[in-house]
Amino acid sequence: MTNNQPLRIKTISEYHKVMGLPKPEHPMVSVIDLETIASAPGYGPASVVFDFYSISLKRNCNVKFKYGQQQYDFDEGVMFFIAPGQVFGIEAEKGKTVKKSGWLLLIHPDFLWNTQLAKTIKQYEYFSYLVREALFLSDKEEAMIIGIMQQIDHEYRSNIDKFSQGLIIAQLELLLNYSDRFYHRQFITRKITNHRLLDRMETILAEYFNTGNLLNKGLPTVQLIAGELNVSPNYLSVMLKELTGQSTQQHIHDKLIEKAKEKLSTTDLSISEIAYELGFEHSQSFSKLFKSKTNFSPLEFRHSFN
Repeated sequence: MTNNQPLRIKTISEYHKVMGLPKPEHPMVSVIDLETIASAPGYGPASVVFDFYSISLKRNCNVKFKYGQQQYDFDEGVMFFIAPGQVFGIEAEKGKTVKKSGWLLLIHPDFLWNTQLAKTIKQYEYFSYLVREALFLSDKEEAMIIGIMQQIDHEYRSNIDKFSQGLIIAQLELLLNYSDRFYHRQFITRKITNHRLLDRMETILAEYFNTGNLLNKGLPTVQLIAGELNVSPNYLSVMLKELTGQSTQQHIHDKLIEKAKEKLSTTDLSISEIAYELGFEHSQSFSKLFKSKTNFSPLEFRHSFN
């Protein structure tokens, strides 16, 4: 593999061929025990793109996996969810035999055609292209996910009939819903890490608001804050909702209102001047936001101090 152009794999059959596996039992669904993939010498960084969904549970693999913008090792059960067209990176130390352990479920989008899951699968946040948070599983959760994958494997290897697609999709939905539950459990069990992330976000916002950035760059965006924290916008908003009940945008607005209250109560600047210093092109937009957050107009708030 080279690191110039991503290796694009269009079909599940092509993936089997590239990995030296037998032809798949079903052209649109495949469950693969990673230990059955022949070992190969390590290779340098490579980018890969699938034209199908990939759900992998990996552990004890001596490769680096770039997921979003973050690299992971595989000392414990880790799940990754990759949608068609997304780029991911893999790298193994040159000269060393690649070791693999875990399971891989591949689903071609055509298999979901004309089903409800075809419409809803993109609503699962962990398929976001920008996601930077893998799912870490307990032993019990890992066993449950593997069991569902094996059930899918058993179904498509049996005689295909009119029930086969529906049963496989039902198992896939079960896997996705359990994964959704486990993701939200992860936000709870990693509260210490998430509270530290919240503290860092508060520091970033405070520095942004106190260094003239509002005047020069305008309000910070959710994408900017998430990028500074090295997490995806979706992850940040879900984490904040879990911890505080508010979205990232609401946190940014709250910080802005705090700054506005400070200027309204401690300076003689006009409303237009304050709006300008806070990054607003039009004072009406500032006044509208301020009233929506406080139930007072900026002038009413200022007069309450007199």
